[in-house]
Amino acid sequence: MDFDESSEDAAFRDEIRTWLAEHKQEMADTKRVPGDTPREEYAKFRDWERTLFDGGWAGIAWPKEYGGRGASLYQQAVFTEEYAQANGPERINRLGLGLLAPTLMIYGTEEQKQAHLSKTLSGDEVWCQGFSEPGAGSDLAALRTKAVREGDEYVINGQKVWTSFAQAADWIFLLVRTDPDAPKHKGITYILVDMKSPGIEVRPIVQITGYQGETGFCETFFTDVRVPASNVVGKVNDGWKVAMATLGFERGTGLGSAAAFKALLDRVVDITLHEPRYDGIAADDPDIRRRIAQGFIETRVYELNTKRVLSKLAKGDALGSEASLSKLYWSEMDARLFELGNDALGPRAELARDAADAESGGKWFGEYLYARASMIYAGTSEIQKNIIAQRVLGLPRS
Repeated sequence: MDFDESSEDAAFRDEIRTWLAEHKQEMADTKRVPGDTPREEYAKFRDWERTLFDGGWAGIAWPKEYGGRGASLYQQAVFTEEYAQANGPERINRLGLGLLAPTLMIYGTEEQKQAHLSKTLSGDEVWCQGFSEPGAGSDLAALRTKAVREGDEYVINGQKVWTSFAQAADWIFLLVRTDPDAPKHKGITYILVDMKSPGIEVRPIVQITGYQGETGFCETFFTDVRVPASNVVGKVNDGWKVAMATLGFERGTGLGSAAAFKALLDRVVDITLHEPRYDGIAADDPDIRRRIAQGFIETRVYELNTKRVLSKLAKGDALGSEASLSKLYWSEMDARLFELGNDALGPRAELARDAADAESGGKWFGEYLYARASMIYAGTSEIQKNIIAQRVLGLPRS
């Protein structure tokens, strides 16, 4: 693993920095997280995705035939790092870009790739994910949303939950049960559904983190929704394998994401150095200082691990249980860093957003609460530990 950056990659990094600096004001104007008026709120985020696409930054390592630059994974990581350091806007199509698109590149037909990949990259198609159900979260294979074949279509009935930003999505990649008599990990099919199809109802969920107008998750109901059979990804009744590929991408290689955690740690340090408390500033607290030092260690370890994974992928090797190791590490580190910032803020952490001196406009506490979700989505920490125990350490099932 070579940590030295080539002259070509250094020039590429400078090019990214220059472009981001030129679009600094546009990025600043695209910061508010979309809320309950999705089509209006999402318009500026879609515009930003188009700006990235037109600038050639939307899919660094994507094949050119699908709208990407055909660059290296390392250069993709460089862009992610620089984007995080520039405090770039939230990528509203991250589920399409990070989960659906790489899955389609492996399992999709050429017709599906041509129909969706370029539009996903440009933001013309925003995606949501239909996996979890009220009775099938961690035990995803217990899903009950069913699809029955009728001629050249499937008729879908059921319910999904925790569907991120479904109120604004154009399409959903969905897991459905197509053979109710098969073992629960069999008989599942992965299918693409147009969210404008008749019979789909979306209900936003108000979260513990939320304020009025901010509901990122939704319930999604399907009543006799008709979908072309050609929208099946992979083989019918073999959707579990396709879904595991998607979850592998969600748990992630972490390419470039270390920069985001370092930026989060910088925020915590800034709070610690300047936050007045009843007994002095937070930096005077030896336990806070110890935990900051631990944060530096953890973020550095994570950075080195992502470079190790990147080196493996660059050689063409497949990513195995490293995805679970990475996901377990970053999700719990994320929660610890927000908890540290919360403790450094003390009682002021819970100030409402309309308070004059609320940290981060009153959003810090909401972010702290949301960080707990990182240990649940994409597979809970408990599930990741089971995978690591069985597949990495070779321990028996209990």
